[in-house]
Amino acid sequence: MTIKERYRLFVEYFSKANPTAETELHYSNPFELLVAVILSAQCTDKRVNMVTKDFFRRFTNPTELADADVEEVFEYIKSISYPNNKAKHLVGMAKILVDEFKSIVPADVDDLQKMPGVGRKTANVIASVVYQKPVMAVDTHVFRVAERLGLTTNAKTPLEAEKQLTKHLPEEVIHVAHHWLILHGRYICVARKPKCGICEIKHFCKSYGKF
Repeated sequence: MTIKERYRLFVEYFSKANPTAETELHYSNPFELLVAVILSAQCTDKRVNMVTKDFFRRFTNPTELADADVEEVFEYIKSISYPNNKAKHLVGMAKILVDEFKSIVPADVDDLQKMPGVGRKTANVIASVVYQKPVMAVDTHVFRVAERLGLTTNAKTPLEAEKQLTKHLPEEVIHVAHHWLILHGRYICVARKPKCGICEIKHFCKSYGKF
């Protein structure tokens, strides 16, 4: 099977099976999504959603967060992984968001990365989810699933995987393909024991039979 055929089958399946796939993080505006994605680094979406429920009641906008003490922010997120660093990042992010971007979450990936706690993956999530830009955020699920399916080949870093995926995927589906890969990796193609028996895309999976 050629790489072109594999991508065609991938897009055809998920376009029908889950055409409106979206993040499982809870948010009501771009600022809240940015906070949630920063918190989600090396942490489950479920845990983040538990924390942000109260967090967003206290910090309703970038200005309130920018004016907060790091210690107070820590108290709201202490059950999240790496709460000390993330508390500092959140306050620092909010300050830049207010001072440089007038409290409007930017659409540009480079602008997003000017803020603490916002790396390339986080920036791509915001750009794709909020602004539907054709960028691919590569987390552990995307990296693993893309390689297993054969959508990427010998990618050594998330950036290499990102470049391969955006090269072959139709531009109009890149922003949603990120969610297709994440959700498939979260519920079917899990890390240790992938559920190949119930997988509906094993007919074009390069790794089927290896587990």
